Amino acid sequence: MIVDDHPVVRDGLRGMFDQVTDIEVVAEASDGFEALAMARRARPHVVLMDLRMPGLDGVGAIRRLRADHPEIKVIVLTTYDTDADVARAMAAGVAGYLLKDAPREELHRAVRTAAAGGAVLAPSVASALMSRPTAQEPSPRELEVLRLVARGSANKEIARALLISETTVKTHLKHVFAKLGVDSRAAAVVVAMERGLI
Repeated sequence: MIVDDHPVVRDGLRGMFDQVTDIEVVAEASDGFEALAMARRARPHVVLMDLRMPGLDGVGAIRRLRADHPEIKVIVLTTYDTDADVARAMAAGVAGYLLKDAPREELHRAVRTAAAGGAVLAPSVASALMSRPTAQEPSPRELEVLRLVARGSANKEIARALLISETTVKTHLKHVFAKLGVDSRAAAVVVAMERGLI
């Protein structure tokens, strides 16, 4: 699903995805409220979400989408890459953050990656996240958890694989976020990969 308040942008994105056979645009919305209604009807796997829209903005829509449909992966697609915008989006639980100048192949790859449970970040966003100071390296057990996150595993699956409780998984992830200076699973995976930790 494409969510953007500019019809020209929606048309352009739909045209980009019409060129590939494995991605189908099932819905479009012009603001956050419409996106929530469309998500209930169309049940998209991935949502491309603009940040700044009238009515309910992107971050507000992401929070509600993630609460109502945690299985839907959201990729921010915006012109803004300020620290504040990135931090708000990451805290809302996005699977990726791309800029609107991304080439079509990168957009295609991002949708496929997010649908498979992976994380995608624009290079400028990844650099900003990497430049944040870190207190210490994640422990071997925390890295085990993060490797499973990178493979798209949910907390329940991670708990089963490592023979620990879901609460312990969440605690490990909280520590990983703090140590890597990030706010979400997607950002943690990208920063850890960039630093060669996983």
